[in-house]
Amino acid sequence: MTKSPTIRDVAMLANTSVSVVSRVLNDGSGPVAPDTRAKVLEAIDQLAYRPRAAARSLSSGQTTTIGLLLADLTNPFFARLADRIVGEARSRDIQVVLMTTGEDANLEADSLKALLDRSVGGVIATPTGANVEQWEKLQKIGVDLVFVDRSVDTLENADVVSIENARSAGDATEYLIGLGHKRIALLTGPLSTSTGRSRLKGYEQALVAAGITPDPTLVRNVPFRGEGGGDSIASLLAMADKPTAAIIANTAQVANVSRRLSQMGVPIPDELSLIVFDDNPWVQLVTPPLSSIRQPIDMLAFHSVDLLLNRMQGKLPSGRRYIEVQAEFIARNSCAAPPNYLITR
Repeated sequence: MTKSPTIRDVAMLANTSVSVVSRVLNDGSGPVAPDTRAKVLEAIDQLAYRPRAAARSLSSGQTTTIGLLLADLTNPFFARLADRIVGEARSRDIQVVLMTTGEDANLEADSLKALLDRSVGGVIATPTGANVEQWEKLQKIGVDLVFVDRSVDTLENADVVSIENARSAGDATEYLIGLGHKRIALLTGPLSTSTGRSRLKGYEQALVAAGITPDPTLVRNVPFRGEGGGDSIASLLAMADKPTAAIIANTAQVANVSRRLSQMGVPIPDELSLIVFDDNPWVQLVTPPLSSIRQPIDMLAFHSVDLLLNRMQGKLPSGRRYIEVQAEFIARNSCAAPPNYLITR
């Protein structure tokens, strides 16, 4: 990781003293000649220097501020995650600036610029997978990053907190295989996200381990926003050799899929067994209650805040920390043996 520019670097580039740079940074604290001020401001811009006020206040025990940049607060998973992270931070006297990207890379770029201007000491984020240069710029000026739920592979120095995505998808797939299913569909998020890729990998590995050749026609990579989940499940069930089970590994599309299945009158689990990612309270209230992967949101929030604060306080060695927490598979009545399974065995 490139060393962050210091106030001494600014002073050296502007050919002035540290005290003069300090007066420019703290307007009104003392006189500065106009030409000198212009040189200092130019050096600050050239070096992308930002005062580490947040880190200094943190080390002195005063209140500080971190940024929280989440993908989509209309997604119940991210809404609950935001609530837990804010609660965890406030319990440590840390203020949070919350922003959302709406899964839009352009909006993410704008949000990163806004966080830069706020001089936050660190950022917890669910990245879209784009804007690598902007993330690198944040790191270059000394802003610590923790990615939660997702990661960006090329940002090797950004810490990550996530569930064991491949294992979770594999557990769901193995459970359905154990019931006798061989035609198992997977609806996951875009493969531009690390979660989408990991869940697909776990699903395919479980099939191969059971001697089942993965069928790419049973996989749908669905955008997080929109009605793609409902359309995808309808297209899968219109196949000549349709699936007998489905794993909805895109948390934002669970409600859309459930709604479409209800509208189509598809009996669960008689015609289709169903497992969904994230154990929203409502999935226990529908008929039948849905089997689910319960993501430990409290643990994701705790590790994200704890890791970021330790990083900001300089308590951790350089290099990425990757924390994976285990999700829990909850078996309910939405899964059963495939139709005619007992007869054809």
